[in-house]
Amino acid sequence: MPHEYYLLPCNKADTPMGKQIKVELIENFLVVWDSEQSSELYKRGYYGKPLGIPKPKNAKFNVPLVLDLMEGLYLAEDKIIDVREGPKKKKVGLKKLKKKARELYGEFELKYAVYRDLRESGFVVAPGIKYGCDFAVYKHGPGVEHAPYMVTVKRSEEDVTATEIVKAGRLATTVRKRFIVATPDFEKTKIQYLIFKWFKA
Repeated sequence: MPHEYYLLPCNKADTPMGKQIKVELIENFLVVWDSEQSSELYKRGYYGKPLGIPKPKNAKFNVPLVLDLMEGLYLAEDKIIDVREGPKKKKVGLKKLKKKARELYGEFELKYAVYRDLRESGFVVAPGIKYGCDFAVYKHGPGVEHAPYMVTVKRSEEDVTATEIVKAGRLATTVRKRFIVATPDFEKTKIQYLIFKWFKA
């Protein structure tokens, strides 16, 4: 039987970056073309993916950095990046970024609330699609450790079936991760995290 736990945050290490980083919006992605700024942004929170480098050995690289819309919106809200698009480099506001993100992600508001909460708590958050979940979550970062948590976002009123728990538990055990269900409650402005741990009877 699973036990109930709470996700304990580590200390937030990120600091304000000062001058905003220039980013270009291309379709559903954001690109940092300047390799020096790419390395700096990646180093400060493992944001994005260095183009053509699936598993960078260190934070110094000479290629552009590709951000997804969710982390791009987070960085734009915190005024860390300045988003532009098109030949005239027209400024892209938060309203447009949110609109595009809503079109791309199902249940965007729920997932973004969890993404922001985890980031604000000091965790590194990456897409979890290869694990069949919403997010893969790190305490320290990719390349430093394997993601210890896989997070699925659910509505507070949504049921979690026994079959879902067993499937997720088997996968989590196979890849040596903890399975977590995150349920945002906007009325109470809080997010509950339930961690399931399996053990032999």
